[in-house]
Amino acid sequence: MTDPRTSAIALVARYYAAFNAGDVPGMLACLSDDVAHDVNQGGRRHGKALFAEFCAHMSRCYKERLDDLVIMASDDGRHAAASFTVVGAYLATDEGLPPAEGQTYSLPAGGFLDLENGAITRVATHYNLNDWIAQVEGRA
Repeated sequence: MTDPRTSAIALVARYYAAFNAGDVPGMLACLSDDVAHDVNQGGRRHGKALFAEFCAHMSRCYKERLDDLVIMASDDGRHAAASFTVVGAYLATDEGLPPAEGQTYSLPAGGFLDLENGAITRVATHYNLNDWIAQVEGRA
């Protein structure tokens, strides 16, 4: 029998590896059809279609990779968390944010995930938006 904690860590690692590869279909393959996506500083979105829309928007505005990834999971494999550093470039102006001019940034962030039946059912990513703004405005 497979250890649920080990399986959870493997699934989350596969999800973040797909992110770093720019592989949206690979990310979507890790998600449940009705995934809940809690957007940093925003609302909750439901379903793979809205998640894919979000990914397309992010790919247009940002080029990011996650460094220093550490993944943790509960013993029952139903909850996982990840700590990482987002290293990116701001490519196109995102609505309500400062103008994009190719600025680079690096900021600590974390992800919280719920898992069930071999799929991620909730993704929540958190970072300090004020830190990001200060970096892209050249104040950090």
